[in-house]
Amino acid sequence: MCSEIRIYFEGHRLLKPGFSLFFSDLRDLATRRRCKFELIASKSGEEACRDFETALKTHPSAWNILLKDSEGPFSAQLAPNLCNRRNWKKSSANSIFWMVEMMEAWFHADIDKVADYYGATFKRNALKPNPAVEAISKRDLTSGLKRATKDTPKGDYFEHKTEHGPALLAVINPALVCAAAQNCARLFNSVREKLA
Repeated sequence: MCSEIRIYFEGHRLLKPGFSLFFSDLRDLATRRRCKFELIASKSGEEACRDFETALKTHPSAWNILLKDSEGPFSAQLAPNLCNRRNWKKSSANSIFWMVEMMEAWFHADIDKVADYYGATFKRNALKPNPAVEAISKRDLTSGLKRATKDTPKGDYFEHKTEHGPALLAVINPALVCAAAQNCARLFNSVREKLA
């Protein structure tokens, strides 16, 4: 039985309320199983790695999870390679999860909610129409979101990321994201299995 789950995510602390809503089903399941569920913001990917590494020592009874941008195409070797680089136990790879190639790919899985958030001047055609959102490159994710949002009253997503990011995480449907992003589905399924 799991007594505590701690997710160290790459991203500004202002993203935490959005992640909290996005992961609300997992948090509610953890609560029902009497398992503490905590989200910890770790500004950069490097900081997330350091915080995760510290947690492995300071919270040994918890399931410490690292959630970070892959910054490139997914490969099954991403987590083992990260463990090798940082001299972590090989078993730590099972606690590393990826937003491929970056968190913003998840928004593409529920474009209707993103369009509702930005309003009528949102240019949805600027986004790559790929149902497998993890196959969209970081470059295309960035340029597409910039073009799609720059003329909206809310403005360019990347100029207002700490405001728009949490708001979008709060409204997109996790089930749609899991269906379009296999690594997000792996995280949800792994937590559910741990809490079964």
